[in-house]
Amino acid sequence: MTLPPVERERSDEPSPSRHLTPDSRQTESNPNVALAVTVLGFFVITLDAVIVNVALPSIEDQLGGGISGMQWVIDGYTLMFAALLLPAGVMTDRIGARRAFTLGVVAFAASSAACGLAPNIAALVAGRFVQGAAAAVLMPSSMALIRQAFPNPQRRAWAIGIWAMGGAVAASSGPILGGALTVVTWRLIFVINVPVGIVALLMLLKVDPSPRRNVPVGRFGPILAVVAMGTLIFGTIEAGVVGLDDQRVVAAFTVALATTVGFVVTQRRSDNPMVPPDLVKIRNVSITSIVGFAFVAGYFGLPFVMSLFLQQHRSLSPFQTGLVFLPMMLVGTVLIPFSARAAEHVGARRLITGGLLVMAIGLGGIGLTPASAPIWVFSALMAIVGLAGPPVMPPATAVLLNSVPGHQTGTASGIFNTSRQIGGALAIAVFGALLAPGDGFLPGFRASLFLAAAIATLAALASRLLQPPADPVHA
Repeated sequence: MTLPPVERERSDEPSPSRHLTPDSRQTESNPNVALAVTVLGFFVITLDAVIVNVALPSIEDQLGGGISGMQWVIDGYTLMFAALLLPAGVMTDRIGARRAFTLGVVAFAASSAACGLAPNIAALVAGRFVQGAAAAVLMPSSMALIRQAFPNPQRRAWAIGIWAMGGAVAASSGPILGGALTVVTWRLIFVINVPVGIVALLMLLKVDPSPRRNVPVGRFGPILAVVAMGTLIFGTIEAGVVGLDDQRVVAAFTVALATTVGFVVTQRRSDNPMVPPDLVKIRNVSITSIVGFAFVAGYFGLPFVMSLFLQQHRSLSPFQTGLVFLPMMLVGTVLIPFSARAAEHVGARRLITGGLLVMAIGLGGIGLTPASAPIWVFSALMAIVGLAGPPVMPPATAVLLNSVPGHQTGTASGIFNTSRQIGGALAIAVFGALLAPGDGFLPGFRASLFLAAAIATLAALASRLLQPPADPVHA
């Protein structure tokens, strides 16, 4: 296939044996445009992970599916997001961040339209699978675009704060926006992504082309990674519905274990592994991955259980449910621009640890609150969880990007965001399984929140092992 002229000029990359420095090849003619389009991309993919929660009862009323079907509406997205992030990160480094981001935008807009037109629950879940695959491409390519547009670590930290604000606003405003749109029809929560995608494509025309690395990737690695992630999430979801001893569940977990072992073995033997050993050996890569897992498990798991609780047990409408999340949204929106400056003054490690402990307190507090408590009490406790967003994710992302060579940004972000999405997918799966038993909703509701609080606490302890990174711009 013939490359476009502007891309062909940048296709003469050095051989794999030489180090590639994307920052030195980035012209930075308009880095703010690159930042704006990545913020927009991060906003929509995060929004679609949470906006569906408050619409679930409306979707079930119209399309059916039961609690298992509603779990798959959520996890069909997060499953593919998690399963494809590693291959997508490698692809970003190979074909260039701008090209990968463009492909992701097109696929995301098209699949969103399909979800909005879905005639039944199976079609909706299928559309969500494709949405998740597109989001998996958008996430690492957006982080790589930021790395290229902002080679200076201080400016990059500021840019990451702005980028993270897009995700934080989406995560917190999703329930409100979802509730408002559901008043008209739940289909609007998907259709709205189409014009957003068109705007993003127009903005990408003003972003400089990205460098590429012509490094081969083993054929079995991506397949094993996708199968391992997919069967793990599938088995967890189905276990809550049919039990751990069901043949499908046992088969899913068996395949997940076998393919995980196969993935590890093939990666160790491969000359061009998807997960390079030198990245795995970097402590900050593994620790930030733990932090990302725990944070998303609590931050995205909370809207799932709270939306069901508020609508099914407190009889709130979708829009009223969204309003309960308003303080949580405002906290993240107001504070996240200051995360980079706070990290400079107190240190990223202290900020991340403190944020995770605040999250644990908020989640545990909700779990201890009587179900009959005033709604404002739940809203206030969710705002405490919202406080965790600014001190955790922007500093953790900055630590990650400053700890890896520029030419491995896509792969490193794939590892980091895979852990995040696994956290979100498993949280929905496990929380849904805890809510499913016949002994009542509230015991499973509280168990879910206590589990999320415990995970956040353990991640806070692990974050104490983070090291101050030396920015490897020319590594």
